[in-house]
Amino acid sequence: MTQRVETASDGGEGQEPGGGPGGDAGGSGGVKGAGAADVARRHDGLTAAEVAERVARGEVNDVPVRSSRSTSDIVRANVFTRFNAIIGVLWVIMLAVAPIQDSLFGFVILANTGIGIIQELRAKKTLDSLAVIGEARPQVRRDGRTLEIPTAEIVLGDLVELGPGDKVVVDGEVLESDSLEIDESLLTGEADPVVKQPGDKVLSGSFVVAGGGAFTATKVGREAYAVQLAEEASRFTLVHSELRSGISEILKYVTYMMIPAAIGLVISQLVVENENPQDAIRRMVGGIVPMVPEGLVLLTSVAFAIGVIRLGRKQCLVQELPAIEGLARVDVVCLDKTGTLTEGGMDVTGLRPLGGAAEADVRRVLGALGSSDPRPNASLQAIIEAYPDSEELRCTDSLPFSSARKYSGAAFSDTGGGDGGGGGTWLLGAPDVLLPAGDASLAEIDDLNAQGLRVLLLARAVRELDDPDVARGVEPTALVVLEQRLRPDAADTLRYFAEEQVETKIISGDNAVSVGAVAAKLDMAGADRTVDARTLPADRDEMAAVLDDNAVFGRVNPQQKRDMVAALKSRGHDVAMTGDGVNDVLALKDADIGVSMGSGSEASKAVAQIVLLNNSFSTLPSVVAEGRRVIGNIERVANLFLVKTVYSVLLALLVVATQVPYPFLPRHLTLLSTLTIGVPAFFLALAPNKERARPNFVRRVMRYAIPAGLIAGAATFLTYMLARRHYTGDGALDAETSAATLTLFLIAMWVLVIIARPYTWWRVGLVATMALGFVIVLVTPWLQDFFALKLVGTEMPWTAVGIAVAASVLLEFAWRWVTRRFPD
Repeated sequence: MTQRVETASDGGEGQEPGGGPGGDAGGSGGVKGAGAADVARRHDGLTAAEVAERVARGEVNDVPVRSSRSTSDIVRANVFTRFNAIIGVLWVIMLAVAPIQDSLFGFVILANTGIGIIQELRAKKTLDSLAVIGEARPQVRRDGRTLEIPTAEIVLGDLVELGPGDKVVVDGEVLESDSLEIDESLLTGEADPVVKQPGDKVLSGSFVVAGGGAFTATKVGREAYAVQLAEEASRFTLVHSELRSGISEILKYVTYMMIPAAIGLVISQLVVENENPQDAIRRMVGGIVPMVPEGLVLLTSVAFAIGVIRLGRKQCLVQELPAIEGLARVDVVCLDKTGTLTEGGMDVTGLRPLGGAAEADVRRVLGALGSSDPRPNASLQAIIEAYPDSEELRCTDSLPFSSARKYSGAAFSDTGGGDGGGGGTWLLGAPDVLLPAGDASLAEIDDLNAQGLRVLLLARAVRELDDPDVARGVEPTALVVLEQRLRPDAADTLRYFAEEQVETKIISGDNAVSVGAVAAKLDMAGADRTVDARTLPADRDEMAAVLDDNAVFGRVNPQQKRDMVAALKSRGHDVAMTGDGVNDVLALKDADIGVSMGSGSEASKAVAQIVLLNNSFSTLPSVVAEGRRVIGNIERVANLFLVKTVYSVLLALLVVATQVPYPFLPRHLTLLSTLTIGVPAFFLALAPNKERARPNFVRRVMRYAIPAGLIAGAATFLTYMLARRHYTGDGALDAETSAATLTLFLIAMWVLVIIARPYTWWRVGLVATMALGFVIVLVTPWLQDFFALKLVGTEMPWTAVGIAVAASVLLEFAWRWVTRRFPD
């Protein structure tokens, strides 16, 4: 057991015997051959002059925060896409050989790309500003004083102090250790914490699980271990997104369809229009452009970006964009009671001496225990506030609190100011851990726990603190009763998840009965189904069965939290884990979505995909709502884009097979795409949507897009072929194109009518406005000329309408048949 080291900031002048420059902690941490004065200076940290020298030499931890992509990455991602390249080449060709009307599709692409870049840059600005708020601010010792500084201001040789929950932000060598335990699992995969002694190395990216100390920074900036890992796999690397992977899969299939159809169309149009190559090129481009679902990727990015901006206004930092989608898909939310359902602070509501102990002695010991821990947790902070240190007891050794062992401790010697009742070794922790089962004191504790109160036991130990069995055979001395402050919004949030059929599991290190009582106060379903995690089976399948049947789990250690997440995932659940403590880190990392509080430990914020900077649990429903909006709406607009792709490919193949001119010029399909897909898709993608997220995105989209596209393509080509027989003369092709355009517009509008369901006033207005736009084009002479769209006679236009009506009836049957035949 390493003796407690008083830092320069604690006392400034003297050090505890054995803990000063010449003692264990200082001596082993010093540089070989250094004198006592030199080592003492190192304990005081660098001087201001030394810091200035290192800054001048560039020995600063100037690693940029990678909370989001860089501006150049965003621009490249939106500009240099496969489909932009296809459209760009075709646009250049059209600018050279056709009127500007046939090149409008290129300007639409420019506008779409610009919108995508602007929205993602807005999201980046939001992310970066929130990342600064949530950034770790380590404590360094300079000139003997402890300062809190941004991570980027650490210099080589700085003395960085560590406490429970702190993240190691640069590589270094331990100089002081007070039972310092470091978890390196995020770097090495080793689950067990490593006890660090002076002289041991610490790596950036690890975090403190117990104890405290200080280390000298030996590698900063891009030389640090975690930074090298980050540059190999940037922090922006996305969590799994079914939406993104599904769209990528769809685009792969689209590319396979496009290539043969486009090649065939190029050859056939050059053959058919061999006397007019310019018109052949115009109609060839008119056939290829609508095959490209260029707006689908754009709208997905914009929907995610706007979701980030909306959540940012609520102080919710989304560290990985698809986390918005992920939280909407979860069906189990694991909540850590402390800091999630309850606020961080606590109040001491009672002190109950046991075995005839004098209350005055108990108060003195509690006050001394509070001052023995430089970084007290919430329970100990409440004790410090209730029982200030009388300074009659002198701490000679300390044992920091650990989530794994559930208690802390300290050894005291009496300074002579009291009656001698407080000297010796003391432990403070969970009664059911420190006392054997069946102990008489536990009956009273159970009654208090049933009221939702937290109870700590103060016990005198008969063994030394460094004895592994120090908790065995302790003498119960007093019960400290603590009341936790419930979050005012917790009940509403739990009710929201229950209404949305998302199971909630309370996973806590506290007593299970106490946790269940807190859950009952919040009207949580299943609050009476409590389990002591120490009785959980080790087998994953058996553990999963217990987890499915119960809702409240107490006395859970950090490794069990991780095992519980794995067990739930093994049953096919999508699991979200919330927490704010260092004991939650492993579970946060393994869950599908990790959610941390802004006031939580630096380690928990580092691994979570979502950080609630306002520490408000009630923000989670907003995240779920944003995710559902993104998922549901992108599924809607994906149908619109893919129906267009399918009918465009079919039309191209039919044109190739029949050796006729392609029925449309680019201007016609630009008009149709704008009115039936582009503008409606933009509004539909950003609209509120509370539909539950469902799996199998690709299957659900393709099951309707393919039959709808085939119906639209076949009906349009039928109208076109009938019009070719009906019209003769010089203007026949324009009349044929106009009739086919009418049929295709009406069918595409009916697809929009189906996709826009369920109707709201603004959706009905949107559809009506798009229809009105087409009517205006048909009745306005200069627009007729601009779009080369003029209906000739009455027989063929009405035939086109009739075919469109019949096709729309088929679309309705197809929609209903597909819904019944391929249920979710």
